[in-house]
Amino acid sequence: MFRDRAEAGRLLARELHAYKGDKNVVVLGLARGGIPVARVVADALGAPLDVLLVRKLGVPDQPELGFGAIAEGPVRVIDRLTVRGSQVTPEAVEEIVAREQLQIAMQRRIYQAFSPALGVRNRVVILVDDGLATGLTMMAAVRSIHQQGGQRIVVAVPVGSRTACKALRREADEVVCLSSPEPFYSVGTWYEDFSQTTDREVQEALSPSAILNLSRREE
Repeated sequence: MFRDRAEAGRLLARELHAYKGDKNVVVLGLARGGIPVARVVADALGAPLDVLLVRKLGVPDQPELGFGAIAEGPVRVIDRLTVRGSQVTPEAVEEIVAREQLQIAMQRRIYQAFSPALGVRNRVVILVDDGLATGLTMMAAVRSIHQQGGQRIVVAVPVGSRTACKALRREADEVVCLSSPEPFYSVGTWYEDFSQTTDREVQEALSPSAILNLSRREE
């Protein structure tokens, strides 16, 4: 159980100490919940931070049930078994993908003034999120970085389901997951404070001129 995303980031950074001071390392947080974790990790490693925009594709009648994910690139990952089991039509899939692509475009406009737009080609890229449930959004993120020419991709999360972590080990060069509890339930189950990350918090975390007090929730 983690107190909040800030504590999770501090504990995760300890496991990534081998990358501290490496000038070829960049840290990318998955928006939005991965950014507070990634900010702490980036600061601890002395690495630059940027955001990677990903969106879950939810089943129409059960939006919390993901059948896939998309990432900037564009990249899409579709779980065909879930699509068939939930009877999501091809037309519905394309409609949902189009809607989420619009959301990514809108988020990019919101963040672009704060995002350093780091290049990832030939660099070590540490992808950080607050947790992995199905792992689909992280899988889309990994494939996006592969597409952009990342040299080495490290997935780093405080908590994840065993199934998701196993699947990501086939996609990334390294997976650092502090805890894989069973039964898993959901990412939020393993945080005392799992309040939603706002766009403003993401902007503050990305802004080089902003001082983000990530420990304020501990007071």
